[in-house]
Amino acid sequence: MLQPYTSLVLLFAALWPVSGCRSPEAQPAPVEPAPQPAPEPGSSTPRTVAIGDLHGDLERTIMVLRLAGLVDEQGHWSGGSGVLVQTGDLLDRGDQGSETIDLLQRLQVEAEAVGGRVEVLLGNHEAMNMMGDLRYVTAGDIAGYGGVEARKLALGPAGDDGAWLRQRPVVTRVGRTVFAHGGVTPEMAELGIDALNAWALAAVAGQASPEVLGDAGPMWYRGYLQFGLTDACPALERALLSLKASRMVVGHTTQRSGEIAVRCNGALLGIDTGISAHYGAHVAALEIRGDDAWALYPSGPEDLVDP
Repeated sequence: MLQPYTSLVLLFAALWPVSGCRSPEAQPAPVEPAPQPAPEPGSSTPRTVAIGDLHGDLERTIMVLRLAGLVDEQGHWSGGSGVLVQTGDLLDRGDQGSETIDLLQRLQVEAEAVGGRVEVLLGNHEAMNMMGDLRYVTAGDIAGYGGVEARKLALGPAGDDGAWLRQRPVVTRVGRTVFAHGGVTPEMAELGIDALNAWALAAVAGQASPEVLGDAGPMWYRGYLQFGLTDACPALERALLSLKASRMVVGHTTQRSGEIAVRCNGALLGIDTGISAHYGAHVAALEIRGDDAWALYPSGPEDLVDP
């Protein structure tokens, strides 16, 4: 589990004064673990699996973890020394936000016990909930927490879920791949990963400039998937250079095809395939072995272009 960025949060606090139509649910099909591609020869980076937005859908969360071979039939960690990166948006639109958070918290502990790792990033919907924006919360999710006030306490700074979420980064790197919920612009990338994470957590607490939580911040940015390639790819290249990475993996921008988006010759992968029932239950995961990326689908793995 990542440690809180305490010293940097205090730095930002010192610099910034505190200022006073849903689709029908799809019926899931049984999912068996996908055949795993062979490890890249000489690779020292652990097998890394990334999954996108889950939006309070526990059933599909377990399905995608099973597809990637990370949990067994009882839902316990079976990924060994591998790394799971979940790119945020556990909450909203679905009814099982609390249960989804509970599962990932437990898997963090189980993975660490056998040399694995589970990294959960902060998504814009977690930040919205922590800051009181409840536009996309469902009645079922409120009931799952035990009511409006119980949910508010659970997601507050002293609540179990809230305290855990306030330790989540907005950007992380595994090997030569950097992960974010939305994307890291060249300007934000110049600050470095630790400073960005500290800034975001301080901003959520109202102790730093909210710019990092805006449209150009790492939780909201969509440019790499929405802008034309002549604009997106040079900007991505500059950001990756600052982040000392060769690939960026993002969620947030739903791929209505249900497939992982590949842009800029594989330097950008968009993994929000719409896993939750709200978005069509398109179960998919990304696997990276060394520098070799594969899309994992119920129909089988597909090799992706590598930068």
